[in-house]
Amino acid sequence: MKPLLRFFWRLFFIHSARLIWHYPKPFLLLFVLFAGQYSYEVFLARPALLYQGEPRSQTLSQPYSWYRTLRNHGFLVGYSDLRGNPLWVEYALYTPETPTPNLPRPSHFKTDWRSLNRVSHASYTNSGYDRGHLAPNHAISQLYGKQGQLDSFLMTNISPQKATLNQQVWRHLEVLERDVFTQKLAKVWVITGPIFADSSSRLRTDWTVQIPAAFYKIYIADTPSDATPISLSFIIPQSVTGHESLQGFVSTIDEIEQQTGLDFFAELADDLEIPLEKNHEIASLWQFKHAVK
Repeated sequence: MKPLLRFFWRLFFIHSARLIWHYPKPFLLLFVLFAGQYSYEVFLARPALLYQGEPRSQTLSQPYSWYRTLRNHGFLVGYSDLRGNPLWVEYALYTPETPTPNLPRPSHFKTDWRSLNRVSHASYTNSGYDRGHLAPNHAISQLYGKQGQLDSFLMTNISPQKATLNQQVWRHLEVLERDVFTQKLAKVWVITGPIFADSSSRLRTDWTVQIPAAFYKIYIADTPSDATPISLSFIIPQSVTGHESLQGFVSTIDEIEQQTGLDFFAELADDLEIPLEKNHEIASLWQFKHAVK
């Protein structure tokens, strides 16, 4: 079998080399177009949607830590086809200069053509779990328009969430980040995603979708005075009743990194990153303590 495979590979490369030799200009044009598109994506388009670099896996030897970066209108997704979940989603929030209309909510979630596992709207039907947005519908639609909203309804932006989490605690946090956190901070960056337990099960309605044990959110922003970053982080379990105070879920970036295997803000200088990721105190600029009363 192996000699036969080697033969076909050799035949393929010989044939390709002959085509390139006889038709160099079309192949050169294709190479230039591909290199240009790749460079634009990696060095311009994605960095514009990131705060201090893309989250990185700390355990590349583990396939469940692998993800593909998908760029949407207004946000980025680090999607795991093996888990059927985004491992991280990042977007920026700010107060729009002029009021924006509320767009009607789409009635259906869509399969992302870029996904390999083809998770669909029906994958969650009768599963016992909500289709939990990670990049939120309302904020994304207000800031990034109709296309941003439609992208937020792609299944690559969705994780299984219990109703008491999705419709109460998680929703409360989304309202705070949109209406409170941006009042004194020009731009707030949000990174969010699932946390999986070693014994994580999968949806009974679609085995390609793993069920998270908890979810995290990291908020980070530059202070208006000296551009020193401040952060606020949460770890919220699926087991919430829906009536808890968010104060009890405040965590640190270090703890989130430990539980997710991701490294955040790798491009931030160490003298800023290290204390930032250990911080458990809530800066007054977040107005958090007043907001949760």
